[in-house]
Amino acid sequence: MMKITALALFGFATVAMAEDAKLPPASTKADVTFATDIKPLFDASCVKCHSGEKPKAGLRLDTLENVLKGGKGGKDKILTAGDSASSPVVKMIAHIGDQDGWMPPAHNRANIGPLTADQVGLVRAWIDQGAK
Repeated sequence: MMKITALALFGFATVAMAEDAKLPPASTKADVTFATDIKPLFDASCVKCHSGEKPKAGLRLDTLENVLKGGKGGKDKILTAGDSASSPVVKMIAHIGDQDGWMPPAHNRANIGPLTADQVGLVRAWIDQGAK
């Protein structure tokens, strides 16, 4: 039983490491802020669905406070300040993992394309720098 559990954990860790290797690197830009760098990106790619009175998944991305709060009244955190690699939002916008979680979705009504590697890298830098 112990061998099976250890192998299962090893397999899970291997998949997670392979997914993390696919993440674009964090941008080298210093002093990345929500207001200057991230809000314009989210406004163009996210807020059409994630704002207003009934945002998708209960997640509003129109203000820094709402982003930090997360979805469903704060029950679903999307980021860990200082750790972009483990922040769910990074994997979603990088289109890594389950396709159902990709943001923006591959086939969306607004016809919004995926974020570029540079844009994902900028979000990573913002999170790694404290998500301010």
